[in-house]
Amino acid sequence: MSIQAIPATTVLAAGDAGEHRVLIITLFVAFVLATLGITIWAGRQTKDATDFYAGGRSFTGFQNGLAISGDYMSAASFLGIAGAIALFGYDGFLYSIGFLVAWLIALLLVAEPLRNSGRFTMGDVLAFRMRQRPVRTAAGVSTIVVSIFYLLAQMAGAGALVALLLGITSEAGKILIVILVGIVMILYVAIGGMKGTTWVQMIKAVLLIAGTLLITFLVMVKFNFNISTLLGAAAENSGKGTAFLEPGLKYGVDSMTKIDFISLGVALVLGTAGLPHILIRFYTVPTAQVARKSVNWAIGIIGAFYLMTIALGFGAAALLKQETIIESNAAGNTAAPLLAQEIGGGPGSAGGAILLAVISAVAFATILAVVAGLTLASSSSFAHDLYVNVIRKGNATEKEEVRAARWATVGIGAAAIFLGVFARDLNVAGLVALAFAVAASANLPTILYSLFWKRFTTQGALWSIYGGLFASVFLVLFSPVVSGAPSAMFPDVDFHWFPLSNPGLISIPLGFLLGWLGTVVSKERPNLDKYAELEVRSLTGTHAH
Repeated sequence: MSIQAIPATTVLAAGDAGEHRVLIITLFVAFVLATLGITIWAGRQTKDATDFYAGGRSFTGFQNGLAISGDYMSAASFLGIAGAIALFGYDGFLYSIGFLVAWLIALLLVAEPLRNSGRFTMGDVLAFRMRQRPVRTAAGVSTIVVSIFYLLAQMAGAGALVALLLGITSEAGKILIVILVGIVMILYVAIGGMKGTTWVQMIKAVLLIAGTLLITFLVMVKFNFNISTLLGAAAENSGKGTAFLEPGLKYGVDSMTKIDFISLGVALVLGTAGLPHILIRFYTVPTAQVARKSVNWAIGIIGAFYLMTIALGFGAAALLKQETIIESNAAGNTAAPLLAQEIGGGPGSAGGAILLAVISAVAFATILAVVAGLTLASSSSFAHDLYVNVIRKGNATEKEEVRAARWATVGIGAAAIFLGVFARDLNVAGLVALAFAVAASANLPTILYSLFWKRFTTQGALWSIYGGLFASVFLVLFSPVVSGAPSAMFPDVDFHWFPLSNPGLISIPLGFLLGWLGTVVSKERPNLDKYAELEVRSLTGTHAH
């Protein structure tokens, strides 16, 4: 889930892809048809709300850990981190470290108590001891905003990647690809619910690990399984010498870049434990113990993947010229496919064509799985929190709730398609960074306060969620991500005054502060009996759903 999302400028020259375009299309279609078949099968097993939202709580720790890995390791992570390492060496690898450390927060603070305290969504936890309607409304709004921003980045990336791999240059063709990706995403969720989405994510995780393992093995064969030789070759070929293997190449330019990296790191590490599509995965297992096991499995799988990014990134730096990587894409997001092509025999070779097609198909598979998870998280929150508990005030049958969730999937998917069409030519890195910042600023403080602070009140929750949400959006709008920089969304104008590209260093402490301040000044008396019940439930699992 790197913020090095796939911008629309990602380029694999049409000539490189032309001769094996049939292979790429075949792999794309095979994956879509196979996973749609599984989704239809899963849809037939979906009988009630528990099945739709939580897959019947029937998944094992290993299965859910695999699905969490599939949700977490997006194409932006697969392509973006490899590119960051290929261009910036040590500083690029810091992304991998940050994403892995983030899971410790989820494991130690969130996974088990969240599974015990809620039923389907984050709103369940918050509303347990607070006023239902305002808290669920806030939780639903925050969940949908985070999901939409992250979903938009993936949709735009999918359109760019597929269009350029297939040699589609017309605007109508690019729009059609975004629409088709959105339709497949809607089908996954509306038909299969959590069961179908989970199986798609498991398959995608296996494909991604297998593809990464294959490239890693071939790279290490090139360097006789000697990491020192690989790193030395990467440093020499990069043209930057030993500086390539030392900190500071990207984030040590001046004091502001160092602060910016701290801000980004804080958002990534804390944001993971507040991402809606990750949080709902804890409800798909039968017990809190299995939830904890699933996180342990996820840490192992994700850790192995990020360890292999060393071979992907430094392998690309060692075997490809920096000019080649930058010419293909200035952010380095095509480093992994170019590396696959190179170690397969180079441009024009059959081996290179096959490996490039396989890695491209894996990247496409990761996008489809992640957008399905994001769509499910936002549609679940809309149906369960907003429709059932706010609009209908709890007076809705499970059948009506599932129907609302399916219609919400169509609506959110349509919104993502519409916004994705307009965002296809924008640099979407800021959107992903914003999703992490909002999750860390609004969702995480509220969750932690609800679980561990007995004085926490409804007003504190509302101030924390809305304050963190507004601060994140506001600061990013006036940051170099949107204007005033060559890589900004609007590079030709400059209205930025906030110097950091990620608002986490400001908005996250503000979210915690507002949650505390709203509680302290509130005249509402906290329900201590409800907190005592929540504490017992969260720690022991007694009466958990």
